[in-house]
Amino acid sequence: MKGFLNKYLEYTRGRAKNFLFSLIFTPLGYIYSLGVAFRNFSFDHGFRSSHEPPLPVISVGNITMGGTNKTPFVEMLARKFMGLGLRPGIITRGYGGKQKGKAPVLIMNGKGNRNEVGDESLLLSSRLPGVPVSVSLDRLAALEKLSSEGNVDIVISDDTFQHRRMVRDADVVLVDATCPFGNGKLFPAGILRESPENLKRAHILVITKADQVKAEELDALIEEVRKYVPDKPIFTSRLALEKWKRWNGSRLIDAEPLASGTPVVIFSAIGNPSSFHSFVEKMGLDVRGELRFRDHHLYSGKDLIDIKNYCGALGAKAAICTEKDVYNLPGGFDMGFPILIPSVVTAMGEERSFFESLVETLRPKIVVSSNGHGEDSMACMLIERIRKDLPEAKIYAFPLVGRGKPFQDSGIEVYPPPLDTPSGGVIKYSFLELLRDIRAGLLGHVKRQLDAWGRLRGKIRTPLCVGDVYLLLHALYGQGIPPMLLATAKTVYLRGHFFIEKLILKKKSRIVWTRDEHTARELKKSSVNAVYSGNPIMDLASDNNNWTLEDPWPKAEGYRVLLLPGSRQNAYRDVRLLLNAAELIREQVRANFLMVIAPSIEWDRMASSLDGYSLENGFVKKGEMEVLVSFCPVSAAARRADILLGLGGTANQVCAGLGVPVVSVDDKGKRVQKRLLGEAEILLKRDPKTLAYETISILRDSERYEAMSSAGKSRMGKPGAIEEISRYVLFELGWKHRHDLYCALRSRFRGYHETLEKKEVKSGVE
Repeated sequence: MKGFLNKYLEYTRGRAKNFLFSLIFTPLGYIYSLGVAFRNFSFDHGFRSSHEPPLPVISVGNITMGGTNKTPFVEMLARKFMGLGLRPGIITRGYGGKQKGKAPVLIMNGKGNRNEVGDESLLLSSRLPGVPVSVSLDRLAALEKLSSEGNVDIVISDDTFQHRRMVRDADVVLVDATCPFGNGKLFPAGILRESPENLKRAHILVITKADQVKAEELDALIEEVRKYVPDKPIFTSRLALEKWKRWNGSRLIDAEPLASGTPVVIFSAIGNPSSFHSFVEKMGLDVRGELRFRDHHLYSGKDLIDIKNYCGALGAKAAICTEKDVYNLPGGFDMGFPILIPSVVTAMGEERSFFESLVETLRPKIVVSSNGHGEDSMACMLIERIRKDLPEAKIYAFPLVGRGKPFQDSGIEVYPPPLDTPSGGVIKYSFLELLRDIRAGLLGHVKRQLDAWGRLRGKIRTPLCVGDVYLLLHALYGQGIPPMLLATAKTVYLRGHFFIEKLILKKKSRIVWTRDEHTARELKKSSVNAVYSGNPIMDLASDNNNWTLEDPWPKAEGYRVLLLPGSRQNAYRDVRLLLNAAELIREQVRANFLMVIAPSIEWDRMASSLDGYSLENGFVKKGEMEVLVSFCPVSAAARRADILLGLGGTANQVCAGLGVPVVSVDDKGKRVQKRLLGEAEILLKRDPKTLAYETISILRDSERYEAMSSAGKSRMGKPGAIEEISRYVLFELGWKHRHDLYCALRSRFRGYHETLEKKEVKSGVE
């Protein structure tokens, strides 16, 4: 059986050809590759869900079946973080143990049951005193155990490149220089777990055992890997002998190093025994023979007797195995022959550059997406709030509609390519609007947006969406992580969410914040994780920054009538309707007019269309009517307004929430909004005389005015959503901890190397 296994391993590693193996295993490898591709596609696009844990995670993995020195690499990272004053924890699946279906096990200081937690877990725990190691097949469960009981700052996850359920902050992938991809086939026809093309998911690549191949071979391998990851940093590492140890039948004790040329026999049960053989030979020992066992093999007393007899037959002075093998030896068995172990550590080729890249990868990267002009304003406010606590984080805006001008004005980077469509993003009320948008390039723009999401995949935290279920699906398909949603578009006042929307929110959202308490209760009945913490539109209305702005209204007596042409393309046409109505109002009552222009509107273009009106010192004038043009926030103008003559969406709602009666036009979109605002809004035909007459009527009827004002405040509710969402992402999701950890690591790592450089200079002078 061992002979068959060795032949199979030689075939999979590309060191021998075998027609029979190729005939049997190649079709199976092809089927396996289809399964891997389908699985990765499912996680990439949200059909299967990944979840962000509350602690930062560094994954150390590979794309081959074992043997890339992951365990010593994990140990190296843990020691580095400990040296920088952090408290690392480790999670592992416990290879060789029997953890299936069991709760996570937390071990420390090497105290654990090998049959339960496996050999690698015990090895790491023994070599890293005080570092908790959480063992479970379910890495998320293992991490939750660490989070609740481990008292750790950062988590290192062993062998999780293929474990897609857990979102990580950094994916470090190791490639074995001595056998990088085997014969190039996927298991069982080769040693590949997945195609090398999937190395693109990694953040950092490390070529291990770089000292065991020739320089030209190493250079060729680096170039080959770079074809798959042209934009990712690639480093090298090797194993270095720390000291020799001896197994005395029950534990490891320090031992004297073997003299060069000492005849030895090596035995191991590891993923790449050839690499271990090469490592021992490079130390100058005379390797007389080798015994190989299946990875994680539990040695029996008979195995040790066979090893002793084999050593005697070859004249060996000692048997040598890896430190991992020690945890698979039978305790209390003295075979009367020395078993020596080279205790090794990972040495990085470019240590400083590697850790600089790793620390920068840990920098929080956040995307807030929105699909509407009002939603842009809410998203902008949310980003500005988060930035107060995370000044060093990279935060991007991802507007699906328009050019994202509110973000640009606030100095927030807009990530996807912007596009203005004829409908302004509202196509659900008109098939003709949809056709116009398609002719204007809508489908190509959606593809470019999805491509932009793809470029961000694996690099950002859980997406935060401000808008509707379509936006959530857009982000989900692009990122694969169930997004958070601030649901601004749907409410029980507007028929609520459809059954399919509730199902999507239940299965594919992390959390949903609603704009009113009734909607949250309705969603909870469908098992959606829905929360009401205040109306985000009222957060816009109560933005403290707007209270400090100078009063934008003209300094004159009379009613204050606010005009809002809207934020979409129709505003260029509708502005004349509002101005005509304002003329008629001014003829009958003393009134001041303020027209607020939305950030998405080009004022020069709008002004050029106002034939018959004069523009002087910021006023639009005609006869006795003067309308002051302003670009201030709507809420700043609405706080001092008596009534709104408005064609906006979110802006109309802001005014209603502040108690300002709303007069608008009767169209399909506004009828939907009317169900939300109730008695706070009146809809009239698109006629300036009708609009003017009703505006004056409301202003003169104090009882009606008060009823509309009270209805708006009641329907729109209280502010508070922005602050609660910020609290959730900062503390529940751990973004604040990630940010502070990144800042601490960057500072401490810089100080660590400055200290080393000073010591080197001092040593050179002496």
